[in-house]
Amino acid sequence: MTELEIYAAGVRAPDKLMGLDLELGAIPGLHYKVDTLHDVIFLESEDAALSLEDIRSIFNKLDLTARFVGPAHSLAPSQSATQLIRP
Repeated sequence: MTELEIYAAGVRAPDKLMGLDLELGAIPGLHYKVDTLHDVIFLESEDAALSLEDIRSIFNKLDLTARFVGPAHSLAPSQSATQLIRP
């Protein structure tokens, strides 16, 4: 399991939120939550092959600049170690 925190200025616009939901919702094993007060997106991916460039390209497609906050955290696949974030 990989966890990411992304800052993307302007993500709170309704059209950007809808586009983000369409793009991220289509990726199997990806869960996310948006903090619209701070333009921050929290991602959890069950797919270790999902790259930062893949995520960045989704944001670029929506005319958003993805700024990755902190390191990407990889976690053990233990059910007790994590709790899934659902949109």
